[in-house]
Amino acid sequence: MKKPVPPQFQLGAWLQNLVLTGLIGLLRALPYGWRVPFGGWLMRALIAPLGGYGQRVRRNLALIWPDLPDARAGQITKAVCDNAGRTLAELYSPKEFKALVSGAKVLGAGLDPILQAQAEGRGVMLISGHFGNHDIARAVLSSRGLNVAALYRPQSNPYFDVHFAATIRAISEPLFARGRRGLAELVTHLKKGGMVGMLIDQHFDSGAALDFLGQPAMTSLSAAEMALKYNCLLVPVYGIRLPDGLHFDLLVEAPIPHTDARTMTQALNDSLAAQVRLHPEQWFWVHRRWKGIT
Repeated sequence: MKKPVPPQFQLGAWLQNLVLTGLIGLLRALPYGWRVPFGGWLMRALIAPLGGYGQRVRRNLALIWPDLPDARAGQITKAVCDNAGRTLAELYSPKEFKALVSGAKVLGAGLDPILQAQAEGRGVMLISGHFGNHDIARAVLSSRGLNVAALYRPQSNPYFDVHFAATIRAISEPLFARGRRGLAELVTHLKKGGMVGMLIDQHFDSGAALDFLGQPAMTSLSAAEMALKYNCLLVPVYGIRLPDGLHFDLLVEAPIPHTDARTMTQALNDSLAAQVRLHPEQWFWVHRRWKGIT
């Protein structure tokens, strides 16, 4: 039997990861109360301009709110980048992050149905977007003894992906990577009555063209399809960052009624859109959510 061939060394990816780990190490050297706002500043002032994030945010804002005053668009753009940097700093501070948010206020009507479903051995799917900090639900519920698995997209940089996946896993396990194997493991987990957190707000080529903030956006139906097939609760959840920039409320909305996959997924889009309208600075407008339009 042939030995597996080790991955080919990728100099560019290795160097990129070296820079990123250096920045992360710098963040970790700071006390948590300084680390998170410094992460926001680092993203807003340095990384975002180099990556062209501001232009992407403004293009998306112009598509959705063409009459938005330029000054307001500028405020949202800076705040979006700041929130992204804070979220990254929190991700790489799992111990302090979990301790801080364990006492977060839980809002909405969805927690009791989740607890009931878990008592009945029924699977639960917690659906969110790149909003606020999307790991709040996993962190808060795991602090209450309810572990929530995560479905994540492996990073294109294999060196970065190793520690990126480890930080997600440190908040709550298990962790399933997108792909055939990960999907099979996720299905088994749900059949056993487990909980999983998923994000559905990125462009999906083979999805359905559903409304999001007034424009068609290709959206995956897979979460709703699995909820129907395996009789799982489908619950919108949001970690809403509070004005101090460090603390959060956890909003757990009522479960989406089981109808058909398209109707249920549109309800998820509508739920997220409502939060984006309330807190536009907390959604990651950098993504090409309306690919083909912007």
